[in-house]
Amino acid sequence: MSATTPAISIRKPKINAAHKEMIKTARQQAIVQLLKSQQSITTAALAAELAVSVETIRRDLNALQMQGKIIRRHGRARTLADGSEPFRARLKSHYADKADIARHALNWVEAGMTLALDASSTCFHLARQLPDIPLTVFTNSLPVCEVMARRQHSELICSGGRLARGERCYVNPALASLLKSLEIDLFIFSCEGIDGNGEMWDSTRHNAAFKAALLRRAQQSLLLIDKSKFYRASEASIGNLSLVTQMITDAPHP
Repeated sequence: MSATTPAISIRKPKINAAHKEMIKTARQQAIVQLLKSQQSITTAALAAELAVSVETIRRDLNALQMQGKIIRRHGRARTLADGSEPFRARLKSHYADKADIARHALNWVEAGMTLALDASSTCFHLARQLPDIPLTVFTNSLPVCEVMARRQHSELICSGGRLARGERCYVNPALASLLKSLEIDLFIFSCEGIDGNGEMWDSTRHNAAFKAALLRRAQQSLLLIDKSKFYRASEASIGNLSLVTQMITDAPHP
C-alpha cells in the first residue's frame, strides 16, 4: 500500500483581536510622533509614510481627535503640543457663523445683569454687538476687555493674572477667590469641541478650568458653538453638556 501524501494548504495566519488592537495602538502612537516632528501633515502623507490606506489613517485620526491628542482641519492634522490655536486664527475661522450665533445670544441679555464671558472668538463677536446698557461684564479675555472699556454704561471686571499672549486671555490662579465676591447671572461661553458622549473640551487646561468654575458659579449658562465643533475632543475637559442651561448653534437638529 502506497503512503498517502498529506494535502498541503496555504492560508493567511490568523490575527486575533488583541493583536489587531496592538497594531492599531502602535500605528496611532507613530502618527502622534510624526505630527510632533513635523507639526502638521496631510492624511495622504501619513498613509504613505505608514504604508496603510487613507481610510485607515482617517479612522486613526478620528480616534486620536476624540482622545484629545490631535486637531484636524482642512485635510491636515496637528498635535496639541504647541498649545491652543492663536486668537487671530480662531477669529477668522467660521467668522460669519460665529457672528450670527452671537447675535442670537443678545436675546438673553437684559439691563442690570452681571455677565461672564470667556476668551472665545465667539464671545468677542458677542461683546462687539452688546448694546451700551447698564451691565456688569466679567471676563478673562483681553479683546473683550478692549471692547467693553469703550462702553459708557457698563462696568468691566477683568479676571487679571498672567497674559497668555497667543490666546489673548488672562490666567489667574486666584480665580476661585475672585469669584466669591461676584454673583454671576449668566455665563456665556464657547468651547473647542463636544465629543460623542456630550463632554465639552478646550485646548488648554487653564481655559477649561475657567469655564468649569464659571459653570459652577453662574445661575445660568449659555453655550455658543458652531457646527464645526461637534464630535470633536481636545486636550482638557470642561464638563458635560448637561451642566449647560441652553445652547445656541447653527448645527442641524439630529
